[in-house]
Amino acid sequence: QVQLVESGGGLVQPGGSLRLSCAASGSIFSINAMGWYRQAPGKERELVAAITRVGTTNYADSVKGRFTISRDNAKNTVYLQMNSLKPEDTAVYYCNADVVSTGRGTAYLYWGQGTQVTVSS
Repeated sequence: QVQLVESGGGLVQPGGSLRLSCAASGSIFSINAMGWYRQAPGKERELVAAITRVGTTNYADSVKGRFTISRDNAKNTVYLQMNSLKPEDTAVYYCNADVVSTGRGTAYLYWGQGTQVTVSS
């Protein structure tokens, strides 16, 4: 079994910064892509950013230039540095990871439990 645990959410004023972390643990052989999604009240879950094992990144247009995704493969951890935050960034942020578990030949997509980010004055 694999678990993803997020941390770093909270309340921040517009223009502020937060750094989210997501650590994967359990029976992990390797992790392919990792990513961050968010879901605001009344809206569908949307991709924020994703990163491959070798560091290729992809961002939603709404966060380009403000958010940076990175990962530490040795720690099985993905990060999301969020700068110049806006009220419309308010949402529950979820991480996911495409994990090949020990003893298995195929990957499975795991999700974290979510962390609340609120941008408000």
